[in-house]
Parts: sequence; C-alpha cells; structure tokens
Amino acid sequence: MNKTDDEWKKELTDEQYRVLREQKTEQPGTGKYILPPDEDGVYACVACGNELFKTSDQYESTTPGLVGWPSFSDLAKNDAVELREDNSMFMHRTEVVCAKCGGHLGHLFADDSSPNGQHYCINSVCLNFTPKK
Repeated sequence: MNKTDDEWKKELTDEQYRVLREQKTEQPGTGKYILPPDEDGVYACVACGNELFKTSDQYESTTPGLVGWPSFSDLAKNDAVELREDNSMFMHRTEVVCAKCGGHLGHLFADDSSPNGQHYCINSVCLNFTPKK
C-alpha cells in the first residue's frame, strides 16, 4: 500500500499513526486487547484489515519486560507479517510489520511463558478484533 503521510494521518488516530507509521510503542497496560477475549475471533491490522492473529494463539505472558501488551504465539497465516532487524534503542530486536501496509505492529521475542517459545508482542492500538460468527 502506497499512501502518503497525509493520507495515513487522515485515516488513523494520532496514537495509531504514532505507533504504525513512526514505529513507537503504546504504554504498557493501556491497550484494550492485553488479555484474550472470552470469545474466539481474529485480530486484523487496523490500518488495512490484514488478518494477523487468532485468539486461539493469544496468551498472557509472564516474562518481565513483555507484560502489558497483547501476546501471541503464532500468526493467523504465515505471510501476515514481515520480520525486520531492529537495532534501535541500543538493542537487537526483531520488528513485526504488517505485510500488507507496512505498519509497525510490535516485536518478536523469545519467551519461555509462550506455548511455543516465541512471543509476538503487539500494540493493541494496531489491532481490530472481530468475533468468530
């Protein structure tokens, strides 16, 4: 998706723009999707609708430093995101980017509290939840 900054600013809230387009992070514990919902469903990118994660892969991380954001152990589909090297903030991390619109979603970490050892640490502000019908 090729949109100008002005187009993104018109479509996204200030917070969504800050996270998705400027690679920032929402404050831990402030997002609405931190804990898995009571119903099955799918999380999609708020900017483009790309299906990213399923509630069946959401869990509550207990790893210090990774608590306070939605946690997923796997993707809804293999090509949902792109992984990029991120050496900002004097750290080596793996950035998670929406494969459809290029929006910054969060980071991928190793996590012993994850069912499979991998932790997609995602900003709630980047997600729209749709219950399974």
